[in-house]
Amino acid sequence: MLFVRVCAGCGGPGPSPCGRCTADMRAVGEMPPPEPLSGLWAAFAYAGAGRELLARLKYRNQRSSVRWLASAMAAALPPELPAAVLTWAPTSAQRRRRRGFDQAELLARALGREVGLPAVSLLKRVDAAGQTGRSRSQRSCAPEFSSRRPPPATVLVVDDVITTGATLQAAAKSLIRAGAERVDGVVAGATPLPSSRSSAQQLSSVATMRTHNSTPAEREPPWM
Repeated sequence: MLFVRVCAGCGGPGPSPCGRCTADMRAVGEMPPPEPLSGLWAAFAYAGAGRELLARLKYRNQRSSVRWLASAMAAALPPELPAAVLTWAPTSAQRRRRRGFDQAELLARALGREVGLPAVSLLKRVDAAGQTGRSRSQRSCAPEFSSRRPPPATVLVVDDVITTGATLQAAAKSLIRAGAERVDGVVAGATPLPSSRSSAQQLSSVATMRTHNSTPAEREPPWM
């Protein structure tokens, strides 16, 4: 039996994402971090093919692009980021039960393998609602997180998309209350569209190179 490779961005045959979709994606890189984050990076603008790629992961469980997304996120990060561990901003328990997975966790674990850092569940979501479908004013009041365990001094928080920054801010505040000294954030998609720092072709090339040339194993953190 032959399995046809299908792009999660457009549904056409080929790798995921295909060349046409990556050509439609706009790289972002470093963004102004909302307090108390020390740094913030995004792989691409949440529009066009990039938006579709993440939407199909989130709502249709199409995971074929997870490794590529992790590579694109890794390429957006600075080479000497002071992070001892990766964690993610978890979705609500209700959404996780309905979908059967947490897209932020999938991305965090794939990114951890990409950059050679352990991905550990440090946060628990307190509010029941998700952010999708909320207005900007509603998003700014939510969500809430609590810490599952004491974090190390430096943590990188992963999420799929940033809009207002409320989710990453809440995650960072919870980690700092629990003992973290520095918290940075990285996302796959950013909206509204920020200024681009590199071309779509550069995004595609760097992510592809990292995917084929970098396969570090996850390590157990010494502080656990």
